[in-house]
Amino acid sequence: MGFIISTIATAITFAVVSYILPAIDFGGDIVNLIVLSIIAGLVNGLIKPIIKLFSLPLTMMTLGLFGIVINAALLLLIAWLADLVGITFTVGGFPPDFGLAAIGAAIVGAIAMSIVGAIVGLVVHD
Repeated sequence: MGFIISTIATAITFAVVSYILPAIDFGGDIVNLIVLSIIAGLVNGLIKPIIKLFSLPLTMMTLGLFGIVINAALLLLIAWLADLVGITFTVGGFPPDFGLAAIGAAIVGAIAMSIVGAIVGLVVHD
């Protein structure tokens, strides 16, 4: 039951952030939004702990601010994986265009995802 609730909370977070930020674009229906949130859950559950472990010294040197960069990189990874399964989800034009605009949009999107996710987490309890 907790998986379903957290997937719905993540889907709500993606919907709100893509509505608020023009650089993050989601084009799809509810089913695609649920699949996108499942992809995000898998990335955050499988890949994020490994990356955080390897980047622990850098995170400690920056007093935790490197966590924003990690979240931005994972947001770009989620966009790339979503493109592979046929879901239209772009972060600053990525995919296919990777550049400074995509990196900036990913950093702003990671911050917005954290804030909106915290608010949604307060409303939706698992």
